[in-house]
Amino acid sequence: MSKVRPSERTSWFTESVIREMTRLSNSLSAINLSQGFPDFPAPTAIKEAAKAAIDADINQYPITWGAPAFLEAIATKYRDWYGMMPDPEREICVTCGSTEAMVASMLGVLDPGDEVIVFEPYYENYWPDAVLTGATPRFVPLHAPDWSIDAAELAAAFGPRTRGIVINTPNNPTGKVFTREELELIAGLCQQWDVMVFTDEIYEHIIYDGATHVPPATVAGLEDRTITISALSKTYAVTGWRVGWIVAPAELMRGIRPVHDFLTVAAAAPLQEAGVVALQLPESFYLQQAEEYRARRDLLLSILAETGFEARPPRGAYYVMADCSHLGLADDAEAARHLVEHVGVATVPGSSFYRDETKLGAQTLRFAFPKKLETLEAAGELLRTRL
Repeated sequence: MSKVRPSERTSWFTESVIREMTRLSNSLSAINLSQGFPDFPAPTAIKEAAKAAIDADINQYPITWGAPAFLEAIATKYRDWYGMMPDPEREICVTCGSTEAMVASMLGVLDPGDEVIVFEPYYENYWPDAVLTGATPRFVPLHAPDWSIDAAELAAAFGPRTRGIVINTPNNPTGKVFTREELELIAGLCQQWDVMVFTDEIYEHIIYDGATHVPPATVAGLEDRTITISALSKTYAVTGWRVGWIVAPAELMRGIRPVHDFLTVAAAAPLQEAGVVALQLPESFYLQQAEEYRARRDLLLSILAETGFEARPPRGAYYVMADCSHLGLADDAEAARHLVEHVGVATVPGSSFYRDETKLGAQTLRFAFPKKLETLEAAGELLRTRL
């Protein structure tokens, strides 16, 4: 076999199904309810801060792991919101979005042959991230309709080769918000098997119906073994800025920061300055944002119910997983293609959040609702008239 070929470990990688659906949506001028990005403006204050930073010529390399003011703002936010006390000098790393944060973290602390537990359905990057480190994913199901954890199934996934577990709360694609009791169950197993937690909390402020976001790093037994990941992207409607961060114990950060350095050097300097302003927005901003997302969620749920889709209200994030079997099509992939090509609404096939061999999600679609109310109404009109 020729040596001029892609690597064997990445030979099975394909284009992101989510990004593929966006491209297809754009080519067909459909309404994009597939990829999770807002179609409404970011807060004026942070846009002005970014422009001011550029005009002030803050346009060169920042310190690799973050501009000092932004590191301090991140540390302050975690202290004020969650009672965490990360040291900005040793325990925070600014990254090019939460996507880079996750893969840099895994590369920085995992070794080939390690095993990583991933809850299924999962955000599509986690599996490839683990594979790039040479680790092996072990999947544990979240059980519909409430996406509950079976304690016995979770315990059975841990073993002597287990090195990490990935938690995404609030969860993409299900909208599940992990409870303190669930996190305490995970904490006990992590202590028993000496396992690290990779926690993606990018939707931390988008929660509904009295749900509470509990950072795993604040749960007893996980404080010194949790790598916390978040970003500006979702909370502040700037998914294209690609500014995220990692909060982790100094011992783990010793492995993560050099990997980040060699992957991307640093996140955009002027956007980090704007991030300082973003993280200093008042609590009223977050409360108003959650209420606006709740209105979008409820509108989408009413549209889906009216057009025959079955769905439960998510408690967090901005996605709805909906049963599409009433369409009478072969599977979710055919349903997603039918909707984008013949109805004019783009979604994501539910099976893309599962391993192929499970055949799960084969009659579900993920709808994203970080959109103007008029965008959702327009999508609803298409679903009502063209299905």
